[in-house]
Amino acid sequence: MSSPTPSICVFCGARAGADAAYVGAAQAMGRAIAGHGWRLVYGAGDVGLMGEVARACIGAGGDSFGVIPTHLMQGEVAKRDLGTLVVTETMHERKKVMFSNSDAVVVLPGGAGSLDEFFEVLTWRQLGLHARPIFILNTGDYWTPLAGLVDHIIAQGFADPSLRGFFTLCDSVEEVVAGLEEALSR
Repeated sequence: MSSPTPSICVFCGARAGADAAYVGAAQAMGRAIAGHGWRLVYGAGDVGLMGEVARACIGAGGDSFGVIPTHLMQGEVAKRDLGTLVVTETMHERKKVMFSNSDAVVVLPGGAGSLDEFFEVLTWRQLGLHARPIFILNTGDYWTPLAGLVDHIIAQGFADPSLRGFFTLCDSVEEVVAGLEEALSR
């Protein structure tokens, strides 16, 4: 464990997306993290789903640990009321600090950055560099094409079938929370 309090790294969009359900799920995830006494680790932005999950977590009395590179301080509007704010020089350093300060990963809807973050932690898991659980919140089937792509990669012989077992696709925040509870109790 990275700390006595379990820490949940949330990767998600710096935009709210086209479906209001994404915002609702981000808020519910933030409240659930706080409600379970876990610490939110995220990209420190105050915009998009990042801002939603953080405001909900902090608003529900949760602890937060944000990590942002200097070049995004204005673009992602670095949130200032966090329990901890770490400013890095690069995006790579941001991901490394977020991951090294977490016990589990949850991926909410997002864009290219969220895909990059997911595939980096998935690759590290595939290489045996960690055994942290990875949960994908599939709000409105947003990530269904991603799961299909991973299945295609396996079917075409570019990955072992075990790759599909390194992450769990969840249809609700409640399903993510149940998975986190089980994983963090081990």
